[in-house]
Amino acid sequence: MSGKRFLLVGLGNPGNRYHLTRHNIGFFFIDYLADSYGWKIDTLKMKGCYCQGRLWGAQVLLLKPQTYMNRSGECVRSFVDYFKISLEHLLVFHDDIDLQSGRVKVVSKGGAGGHNGVRSIIQHLGTQNINRLKIGIGRPAGDANGKQQSVEQFVLSPLDQVELSLFEQRRTVVAEATSLFIREGVQTAMNRINGLAL
Repeated sequence: MSGKRFLLVGLGNPGNRYHLTRHNIGFFFIDYLADSYGWKIDTLKMKGCYCQGRLWGAQVLLLKPQTYMNRSGECVRSFVDYFKISLEHLLVFHDDIDLQSGRVKVVSKGGAGGHNGVRSIIQHLGTQNINRLKIGIGRPAGDANGKQQSVEQFVLSPLDQVELSLFEQRRTVVAEATSLFIREGVQTAMNRINGLAL
């Protein structure tokens, strides 16, 4: 495994305005992984902020695209090409409104499901066969009058304290999924993670 190189990408929007919003949950978990290993995601290259090191006998890059969500694919494609990343060694972390808040799911292919960051990556890599770690954020609930917040407003709104606590609890699951992905592959990660109860 010593010759393998992995690229773990967290999706989000740069800047304080979007910090800890639901749409930035990919950044949240990539930052957590970096902190866990004492790494700093502070090198700017090819429209992305990244760091790299060795984990489980492999070279691992952690990347946060700085292009804004809708153009995430530009940065990801540049890193895939420059660092010669095999697509089987790419894992994209992102929010998913169709999953219950806090649910973690690993997939190896599929469409964008309305997620503009994922859509951009699919377009730039020319395939839907992209390994992804989806983090559920749920859908907006209606208020007492039945009025519902738009999806765009919902995903760009800050996490509340209940959500933040939930996602902090889910960090160990995301770390386990990442470890399984690197050590044993996406199929093992799917088998072991996707059936876990909240």
